Amino acid sequence: MEFNDIRRIGIIGAGLMGHGIAQVFASAGYDVNLYDADKATLDAAKGRIETNFKVFIALGLARQEDVQGCLDRVTLCRSLETLCSGCQYVLEAILEDLDLKRKVFAEVERFSAPDAIFSSNTSAISISEIAEALKNRGRFLGTHFWNPPHVLPCVEVIRGSETGERAFEAVFALMEKVGKVPVRVLKDVPGFLGNRLQHAMWREAVSLCDTGVASAEDIDKVVKYGFGARMPFIGPMETADLAGLVLTRDIHKYLFPYLESAVKPAPILEKLISEGATGVKAGRGFYEWTPEKLQKVIQQRDTVLLRILHEIIGGVKRG
Repeated sequence: MEFNDIRRIGIIGAGLMGHGIAQVFASAGYDVNLYDADKATLDAAKGRIETNFKVFIALGLARQEDVQGCLDRVTLCRSLETLCSGCQYVLEAILEDLDLKRKVFAEVERFSAPDAIFSSNTSAISISEIAEALKNRGRFLGTHFWNPPHVLPCVEVIRGSETGERAFEAVFALMEKVGKVPVRVLKDVPGFLGNRLQHAMWREAVSLCDTGVASAEDIDKVVKYGFGARMPFIGPMETADLAGLVLTRDIHKYLFPYLESAVKPAPILEKLISEGATGVKAGRGFYEWTPEKLQKVIQQRDTVLLRILHEIIGGVKRG
């Protein structure tokens, strides 16, 4: 299967990530089959896509007619067999459950064309382990989108131990065509690139809170209004070069012995979870959450991200 042969794309899972991924491909002109085992989630998908467009329209990044065009290219499917029909590429975005993913892909392989390409949107599970459910493992790879997938451009394209070069490069080219910024992950390591970086920072942040060095609010502020503010424009390796590698090395020599190196979650996480403070769904975690506050935060997040990314990507293209 070559990149130019892909015309219809199947998305398994219409929830948090799946409906947004479907929006990405349909907005780029591809026909999309969308499936979810939960009827209510599937039925709500087009409404969620329509809602996603509101911030794009408000910023002048989409027109009202783009919404209907996108929705018209999305077909809701009530079975995996229907989902796979006519698809040259099938992407899974379901729960992070290895056994469930293997079961789904074994079914997908039964219903799909022999040369169809498959990928998983898993954020951490081994691509090679998921592929064990398949007879033809060369057609399988990872494609980790970031939440929200219709806003954030990066997609980690992950090579499993048996992923074929043709499938790997075809999906990489597809991601570029639909406006994403794909990166090649050449080794199937736990957490891939982004989550290894992200959770390394989270481990330190939670530890600082747990040991009373600072409040959750102040830890977030130092990221948002300090080094995090430059991260859309310059990455850690570029920052190291700008600072100078001698200075970077010397800081590492002094600081590394003091950094958190625990191999288990911090006690404060276990305490909050035991108290039922599991995050936004429970109404509280490190912060108190109301539906209104959650909606406001998400709207502000997406608006700022789109403005920044529009300037960055537009600047790169102009340059």
